[in-house]
Amino acid sequence: MFSTQQRTFSLTNARLFVAKLHKLSERYVSLSSSNLFSSKGVTTTLFPEFEKDNTLDIHQNLYDYSINSSETFWATLARSRLKWSKEFSQVSDCNFNEGKIRWFMDGQLNASVNCVDRHLEKNGDDVALIWEKDEPGTEEFITYRQLSEMVNKMSNVLKRHGVGKGDPVAIYLPTTPMAVAAMLACARIGAIHNVVFAGFSAGSLSDRIKNAKAETVITADEGIRGGKKIPLKAVVDDAVKLSGCVKRVFVYRRTKRDVPMTDVDFDLEKEMESESIECKPEEMNSEDYLFMLYTSGSTGKPKGLAHSTAGYLLYAGMTQKHVFDYKQGERFGCVADIGWITGHSYVVYGPLFNGGTTVLFESTPVYPDPGRYWEMVERLKLQHIYLAPTALRMLLKEGKSWVTKYDRSTLRKLGCVGEPLNREAFDWYNVVVGDRKADVVDTWWQTETGGITISPRPSEEGAEILPAMPMRPFFGIKPALVDKNGVELQGNNVMGALCINSCWPGMARTIYGDHQRFIDTYFKPFKGYYFSGDGAVRDKQGYYRITGRMDDVLNVSGHRLGTAEIEDVIGVHVISGVASSSSDFRDFRSLLEQLVPPLGAYVISGIASFSSDFKEFMSLLEQLVPTQV
Repeated sequence: MFSTQQRTFSLTNARLFVAKLHKLSERYVSLSSSNLFSSKGVTTTLFPEFEKDNTLDIHQNLYDYSINSSETFWATLARSRLKWSKEFSQVSDCNFNEGKIRWFMDGQLNASVNCVDRHLEKNGDDVALIWEKDEPGTEEFITYRQLSEMVNKMSNVLKRHGVGKGDPVAIYLPTTPMAVAAMLACARIGAIHNVVFAGFSAGSLSDRIKNAKAETVITADEGIRGGKKIPLKAVVDDAVKLSGCVKRVFVYRRTKRDVPMTDVDFDLEKEMESESIECKPEEMNSEDYLFMLYTSGSTGKPKGLAHSTAGYLLYAGMTQKHVFDYKQGERFGCVADIGWITGHSYVVYGPLFNGGTTVLFESTPVYPDPGRYWEMVERLKLQHIYLAPTALRMLLKEGKSWVTKYDRSTLRKLGCVGEPLNREAFDWYNVVVGDRKADVVDTWWQTETGGITISPRPSEEGAEILPAMPMRPFFGIKPALVDKNGVELQGNNVMGALCINSCWPGMARTIYGDHQRFIDTYFKPFKGYYFSGDGAVRDKQGYYRITGRMDDVLNVSGHRLGTAEIEDVIGVHVISGVASSSSDFRDFRSLLEQLVPPLGAYVISGIASFSSDFKEFMSLLEQLVPTQV
C-alpha cells in the first residue's frame, strides 16, 4: 500500500506526464486571430422564445442575456418547453455556499409525460428508439407509441409489487429498449432510478444498492457485447446476497437463457404481459429526484449524485437540441452506455424530450470489425454521432479504409465527450470521417453538470472550431478560472482551477445521503463557485482548453475511477486475480475490457505485475487507453 508521501510523489509525476502531453499537443493548435469570435454574428441555433427581440438572434447578445438575465432566460424556456401540470411560482433559489440549488419551485410535472406522452398525438408513429444490437444489421425500430406501451406496462408491474414515489430502483441492464422503458417507468411512478453500468462487479453493484437503499433491481439474464455473453443475472445474484436489502429482482430475458430464479426473482416480460397499457403518471415536484448516478471520488467511495426532475430535463433537452443543432426527423447516434451520464442525457432524456430519434448502441467500436461505427452510420443514415476520443484514437490506428468504404454523407455533427480530443484525432475525425463537411463538437461537462457546459457550438454562424478545446460556454454557464488562493483570474492567457460562478438548472442537487460531502467536494474549495475538479486554460482569444483532473481521479474513456484503490493494487504488484482487491480496481479492469476490446483484456491478462511507480502505470494506461487524466 502506498504511503502519503509516495502517493503525493506519484500523483506529481502523473501530472507532469499530463503536462508534457499538453505541451506537445500545443504545437499543433493554431491560435490564429484571423477569424476571431465576433459579437455581431447570428447564432447557429435560434430560440423561437426570443424571436420578438431582434437583438437576441445575435449569439453574443443571447449569451449575455442568459447570464445577466438568468432567471428570465430560464423561466421563459421552462414555460415554453416543459409540459407542466402545475406551473412554478418561483424561478430559482441558489446559494453555492450552502450547496443549495433549487429551480422552478412549486411546479409539478412528470418526466415520462415530457419524453413520451406529449409526442403521441402528433408523432406517435415516429421512431423513438433504434436498437442497434450487437450483431450489425439486426436493428429494431420502436415508435413513441410502442415505447409508451412498454413504459406503462412496466410502471404497472412496479406499482403492483409495491414500488412507489421516492423509492430507489437499481437498473443493471445493457443498452436496450427495455432499459429505456425501465428508466421512464420509474419516472412515471415517481421512483428514483439508479442505473449501474452492466459490467461492474457484484461488489460495486452491491455498494450502490446499499448506499441507495434500493429494494428493487431490474436486470437481464445476460448481456451481449462484442460477440460475448455477459452473465448479468449471476452478478446480480451475488450482489443481492452482499447487499441484504433487495426484496425483488425483475429479469428481462435478453438472450432467453435459462438462469436460476429464486423466490425474489420475477420474469419481467411475463409480468408485463397482462398489464394495462395505461398508467396514470405521478405528479412530481420540480425538485423531486428523477435519478441518482454514481461516479468515483478521490476517496474511492462512489458518490451518488442526485438530479432533479424539471431542471435536469430542461437542460438535457436544451443542450441536445442547441449544441448539435438537432432538427426534427434526424437520427441522433450517441454510442454511450446508459450506465453513464452521457447515456442518460444524450441517449435517453435529451433526444426523447425533443421528440427525436435516438440510437441504442449495444456493441463495441470494433465488433465485428473496426468499421462498425461507420457501417452503422451508412445503414441507419445518421445525422449525428457522439463518442469518446479513446474510441477515435483506437480506430485511427486501424486505418482510414475502414471509414472510407462507407457512406457518411448524412453526418452533420461529429460529437466528442469524456476527455480532451488531441490534434491528430481531431484531424482524423474532421477530414477522414467528416470529409470536412461536419462540425466537430468537442464537449466538456460532467455527471454533476447534467449536460454539456462548454462546447464549440452553439456559436455565431461560421465561427471557427479549434482542435483540442471545447472553447465556448453554453448559455447560462459562466466559467471562471481561480488560482490556489481562491482569486478569480481575469483576462486571457491564464490557467487555473475550472469553476462556474453561475447557477443553472441541470446541476446535481446533492450526493445522495451525504449533503455535507456535496458541499465539501464542490463548493467549499472555492467559496462562491462550483469547482469542477478540472484545470483549464483560457487562451488569448478567450477560448477554454481543459488540462485535466486536479484530484486523485483517473479519467478512463470519460469514466472517472479513484486512483487510491488502483495505487494500492499496483503497490502490491497484483493485476491478475484481484479477488481480494478493491471493487473499483476490478471495475477498472472491466472497463478496459469492455470499453476498449480486445486490447484491454489482452494486455491486462498478460501482465503479472508492474512497477509501483505511478508514472509507469500512467504510461501503460496511455498505451492501453489513450487518454488524458
